[in-house]
Amino acid sequence: MDTSRITPPSPETLGISPERPYFQQFHPENLPSPCFIVDRAAIQYNLDILAQVAKDSGATILAALKAFSFFEVFDQIRESLSGACASGIHEARLAREKINKEVHTFAPAYKDGELAELLQISDHIVFNNLHQWEKFQKTCLKAQKEQREMRSRTGRSQLEFGIRINPEHSEGTVPIYDPCAPFSRLGITRGQWNRELDEAGKRGITAEQLLTGISGIHFHTLCEQGSEPLARTYEAVKKNWSDVLALPGITWLNMGGGHHITKPDYNRALLIATIKQAIRDFQLKIYLEPGEAVAIHTGILLTTVVDIHQNKVPIGILDTSATCHMPDTLEMPYTPLVWGGREIKTVNRETDLPKHVYRLGGQTCLAGDVIGDYAFQTELNTGSTIIFDDMAHYTMVKTTTFNGIPLPGLGVHDSRTGQTRIIKTFGYEDFEQRLS
Repeated sequence: MDTSRITPPSPETLGISPERPYFQQFHPENLPSPCFIVDRAAIQYNLDILAQVAKDSGATILAALKAFSFFEVFDQIRESLSGACASGIHEARLAREKINKEVHTFAPAYKDGELAELLQISDHIVFNNLHQWEKFQKTCLKAQKEQREMRSRTGRSQLEFGIRINPEHSEGTVPIYDPCAPFSRLGITRGQWNRELDEAGKRGITAEQLLTGISGIHFHTLCEQGSEPLARTYEAVKKNWSDVLALPGITWLNMGGGHHITKPDYNRALLIATIKQAIRDFQLKIYLEPGEAVAIHTGILLTTVVDIHQNKVPIGILDTSATCHMPDTLEMPYTPLVWGGREIKTVNRETDLPKHVYRLGGQTCLAGDVIGDYAFQTELNTGSTIIFDDMAHYTMVKTTTFNGIPLPGLGVHDSRTGQTRIIKTFGYEDFEQRLS
């Protein structure tokens, strides 16, 4: 493995705070490739910030497993945060088994069997609309009553239920990640809320009866954004949903995820002020569900050049894949930082190339399996190591074995000790057992 061209990047280059521990004393020699490596010290840096925000604001903070489910470091999450939120049955089970604190679950819809299990696993279950809640209301209230004494005896949070609303206030810039885009399937709009109450009334069910058992409201509008969009979202929610938030049975408000709380330029003072304002406005318990803020700038993807292909420009074929191992580079889209490399955007790829410029792509048959164009200080060769930066959140949780491409290994590093440990590698059996 050729690692001679890799130099530790500066915090300024990576856009991180100078005090953040990040792969100090890290040596990529003799590690499996490809491989995700997560720095425990960097995880703790993020968790300490989140814990301080919770203390200063009065909010309860949960880790969103949809962004980061690497349970090797869940011991740190368990010590620092109040629990986890899940997007379905398997994440909820993982949260219960590996963290075993508060477990909150939301899905756009629930199968009967899944809900039965979630009622045992979860502490909060959030429904996507009122008619879905009506379908499961009796089952949920029965489980809530049956579990009350057990949960009190064991010190576990009581089982509660909420509704996800659509504030109809878009802050996202990429439609695929905007929960409030037109025709969104996520959350009930105010107009639909009113219609479903009216329809229930025609069946002889009063609003009070239908909302019996609902103790919380959930909204989510952000995607890797600052506190300013959250403050604007809260004002939109307050404008259109104040009467619902003020109902006697409503005791909590979940402000969802997408908060870039641990980024160096994030306005945490505004976040804390917004949370405190919501508490003053409605006397509610406030929840946040950050995902990327837990794992941002905590991990890398170590890969190797398998071949240098020539087609007017040199193309580095890697033992990784954009579509299999880092799909957000195609979906978002964005070009990840590379240690020792500089992204090239504006040069003519045929006639105006600086020295040592390569297009980096994967091994799959997908023509668009391209990660980006980069300039390096030295020539790349077969066997050269390429390290992609900030590869912990929304990478490991999205990997696939398309084309039979092997999954990257998993490892941990700790900048506090300089120790690196490989947790797991994957082989043919992991591909073969998925499909039959």
